[in-house]
Amino acid sequence: MTVEEYLAIPYILQVWSRECEDGRWVRHAEFPELPGCFAEASSAVEAVERAEAARVVYIVEKLARGEAVPVPRPPLEA
Repeated sequence: MTVEEYLAIPYILQVWSRECEDGRWVRHAEFPELPGCFAEASSAVEAVERAEAARVVYIVEKLARGEAVPVPRPPLEA
């Protein structure tokens, strides 16, 4: 599979709000099928954008090292 095909895989994205110890609320976005692909921000949109950037880096770096990328379901059709 190519990088583009891996990037087209519809990984599950989870987003929720959580309260920090100082009373602030942040939005947490993560791809649970991809270890370490998560982000937090004050807005859900920003958290999702950061998590998406982490997903792309994760996939590209795994492939560059010749490592397997988790594939939970087939890629989307172009």
